[in-house]
Amino acid sequence: HTRLQGDWSSDVCSSDLDAVGRKRGIGNGGGNDEREQTLNQMLAEMDGFGTERGSVIVLAATNRVDVLDNALTRPGRFDRVIQVPYPDLESRRQILQVHIKNVQVAPGVSIDKIARGTPGFSGAELENLINEAALHTAKSNRELLDVEDFEFARDKIILGAERKTMIQSVEEKKITAYHEGGHALLNMLLQNTDPFHKVTIMPRGRALGVSHSLPEKDRYSHSRTFMTERVQVALGGLLAEKMIFNEQTSGASSDIKNATNIIRQMVCSYGMSDQIGRAHV
Repeated sequence: HTRLQGDWSSDVCSSDLDAVGRKRGIGNGGGNDEREQTLNQMLAEMDGFGTERGSVIVLAATNRVDVLDNALTRPGRFDRVIQVPYPDLESRRQILQVHIKNVQVAPGVSIDKIARGTPGFSGAELENLINEAALHTAKSNRELLDVEDFEFARDKIILGAERKTMIQSVEEKKITAYHEGGHALLNMLLQNTDPFHKVTIMPRGRALGVSHSLPEKDRYSHSRTFMTERVQVALGGLLAEKMIFNEQTSGASSDIKNATNIIRQMVCSYGMSDQIGRAHV
């Protein structure tokens, strides 16, 4: 947005800042690249803006600060930087109240419960939750959205759509059942894990089965014990396959990837290692 003489203009730029402000010198066209020319012109115009009354105020938004050119992020370009994190519980409740005004909700639906059950959801995902719930209600030939519709919409967003047309053999279903059972058993035995929200062998997205945990409250930090137990739960399906069938399937690929990412963060980012990754004091 631009503001001239105290009045907001109607011109709105729909693209993020990273669309025109990416780092220079990484394109194929070098200095003649259109994106770089646009960035150079924007920097020149920003340098020409004054601070007296009637000057232009520049506002920009991006979710990829890491790709912005250094000239845009240095002091003096944007004097105030406002971080917009994922909404917390109260913010989710207020966002849901805004979007839920456009639909008809059954009397028993609690906005507070929906907000508690959607930790980590962005504002766009919460809006999509309402839309998916409304579509499920319409397909069921009902007029009011109930709790079942919101549960269905949340599972679809988090886990992916059910693949009801996928035909599996009895042996494949058996392996998947033991695999997901391994996740569920470890999650129940360990003390610091989030409770499982759903365990199913119904194929969803690219997965043949899903075991999904849902935090009981918003988490802003994770302990070493919590992350270690997450790794153990992630590998529970693989262990169950080896114990029951003395075999390993490709179904554990996403679990191994998830466990590897957690371990890499523990060592490289959080210093949760006795050998490497942190300074010994």
